[in-house]
Amino acid sequence: MPCYNEEQVLRRTHDRLGHALRDLPHEIVYVDDGSTDGTWPLIRDLIAETPADTPGHVVRGVRFSRNFGHQAAAVAGLAEATGDAVVLMDADLQDPPELIPSMTEQWFKGWSIVSARRATRHGETRLKKSTAYLYYRLLARLSDQPVALDTGDFRLLDRKVVDFVTSLGEKELFLRGAISWTGYPETSIAYERDARGAGTTKYTLRKMLALSRTGILSGASALPLRIPTCLGAASLVGASAALARGNVRQAARFGSFGAQSLACGVLGEYLIGVFRQVQDRPPYLVMERTDSHRSTDSHRGTGAQAPLARVKEWA
Repeated sequence: MPCYNEEQVLRRTHDRLGHALRDLPHEIVYVDDGSTDGTWPLIRDLIAETPADTPGHVVRGVRFSRNFGHQAAAVAGLAEATGDAVVLMDADLQDPPELIPSMTEQWFKGWSIVSARRATRHGETRLKKSTAYLYYRLLARLSDQPVALDTGDFRLLDRKVVDFVTSLGEKELFLRGAISWTGYPETSIAYERDARGAGTTKYTLRKMLALSRTGILSGASALPLRIPTCLGAASLVGASAALARGNVRQAARFGSFGAQSLACGVLGEYLIGVFRQVQDRPPYLVMERTDSHRSTDSHRGTGAQAPLARVKEWA
């Protein structure tokens, strides 16, 4: 569960999680993405309030050295989790924890990926809803692999999917695209997305545009890379037609600075991605870890020693 300045809502989220998961052995991993409010002290309080000897119930806390972004926090949470199945969700109560048992039932039926599909979106502006609707369909058109429509990061992932995603070396990983790319069996559950439990959204317009850019340019399709070629061909055809009519000025306009700038801009986006990849910097830096077993070591979950082995017995 990525957390960024969620002090106002996190205790309510924790209480609802505990109630929703009361019949399931589980661990909860909170990733503090460089919060500037009391989110990290609250996470430590929630961990301190959890009995250390409670079987099948562990609460972990991971603190970044600064804000690295939602996707980095989500990947860190997947890397820290040790369960046979992992649910990724936001902390603002727009993703209802009560849906997790239903997602788990689908996992027991053999589905490797269980996505929560947003049937309705409460508490969001008409602009946000319409742009999200169009974006998911544009992404599906551009992607070489099927992409779940109207689906965010609220998903249940089998351990083999988690291990694959966390093993990727991409510096700007677009989780939704990477999960769809695996091709593992996927189903979805429709739900009504609630308004935030408290506070304001941390996804500013700038961050939403950055996520959209990453999604489109993350390797889901080579089509954007071919846009300059298409523009160049279209410009040559237009210029030839204009010359055939004797309109030299119009022919020149077809090869104008605007088309060149757009083409160079698309190439520039890919070059930026290549540059960040070859820098080989880690996508995030963990400053501190703690859990309800009172350990503060540098453990990174690999699934090799899953404390949730009782989940098979529960099934």
